[in-house]
Amino acid sequence: MAKTAIRIENVRRVYSSRKGFLFQEKVESEALKGVDLTVDEGEIFGLLGPNGAGKTTLVKILATLLLPTSGKASVLGYDVATQARELRPHIGLVLGGERGLYNRISARENLRYFADLYGLPVADRERRVEEVLRKVGLSGEETRRVEEYSRGMKQKLHLARGLLHSPKLLFLDEPTIGLDPKSAREMRKLIRGLVDEGVTIFLTTHYMFEAEELCQRVAVLSKGRIVARDTVAGLKRLVGGDRTIEIESYGLDGPEVARLKALPGVSHLTSEDFGPRERVTLRVRGNDLTHDLLTAALPGHRDLSVRERPTSLEDVYLDLVEEAPE
Repeated sequence: MAKTAIRIENVRRVYSSRKGFLFQEKVESEALKGVDLTVDEGEIFGLLGPNGAGKTTLVKILATLLLPTSGKASVLGYDVATQARELRPHIGLVLGGERGLYNRISARENLRYFADLYGLPVADRERRVEEVLRKVGLSGEETRRVEEYSRGMKQKLHLARGLLHSPKLLFLDEPTIGLDPKSAREMRKLIRGLVDEGVTIFLTTHYMFEAEELCQRVAVLSKGRIVARDTVAGLKRLVGGDRTIEIESYGLDGPEVARLKALPGVSHLTSEDFGPRERVTLRVRGNDLTHDLLTAALPGHRDLSVRERPTSLEDVYLDLVEEAPE
């Protein structure tokens, strides 16, 4: 049985600010509303959610950069609030983007500087710098100024910095955002390689196909709450099956939509307008619902368009986020 790498129990985080005349009015914003979550050692765990859901806040709490307002969180057996000093040598954090690197010096000089901050012995520093440069594919580019690097190269350097001290657990916050497809594919390959070496990965991402490709389990965070957690296959069962059927036509009325919802196997239905046409999307369990049953339910629509495809993680995500309570 796998050991627990991260345990989160009823974690809340409230941000306070002031507004109004002379800033006398205190305003509170609850970013996390009682989050519970566990992550096993040796897995890639994905945290999904829209902008403003609280993903980065949760990552910063787990990485000891923020304190929770209430609740408890432990990483690798260390309490993030009371044992931050003991925990930090064992974790790495990669936030990415343009910040966090010194553009006017070389990649090697950046890594030497961060190695000193991590407290790596001078005797081991050069060896470790060369190791991480080679691991992320920047060997041969290490003497160039970082300002000359592409976005993908900078992201690799961020990852190299996070790996310098050989962490047991790595937090990756949107690691491929803004990367071209080739660079994003290389980054995903690097991430999989780290898990093969025994590193636990806690990953946040907006890209559903990335989570589906990389993660053993995922959780969906919406409006400060975890609304679902499971394997990708488990989430598909939760929202109503691995079949998605899309129906398009002109002028679908309420009774017709109700007939569609009552068809065998239909567990979830959404409707949206596409100009003069309307699209109804069905989540379907099992194989009882056939094309003939669909067309029989809408006998007056000769222009009917019916398409079937496998349910994707993006479908699941949208269903869960749209239904999340305030």
